[in-house]
Amino acid sequence: MRFALVAKDKPNSLEVRKANRDAHVAYLKSSDAVEMAGPFLDENGEMCGSLIVLEMPDMQAAQAWAAKDPYKAADLFASVEITAWNKVIG
Repeated sequence: MRFALVAKDKPNSLEVRKANRDAHVAYLKSSDAVEMAGPFLDENGEMCGSLIVLEMPDMQAAQAWAAKDPYKAADLFASVEITAWNKVIG
């Protein structure tokens, strides 16, 4: 089952994101569950959030995966929403 993880950064947290980006990307690459991922961009083209599509057996597994993200440990996000998602095109 696929899940879309949508996370929005706290205001003025670009430096926190940059400082933890290498660990975050390494975590993404180490997981077979990540189907696609990338940052949201603000009006200046700067990173301000994340979209990650996960292939997981259930919501609990998706939540457990998200809890281990280095960005979570860095307290980067103002909000995180995980929603079951059905791929139709692409």
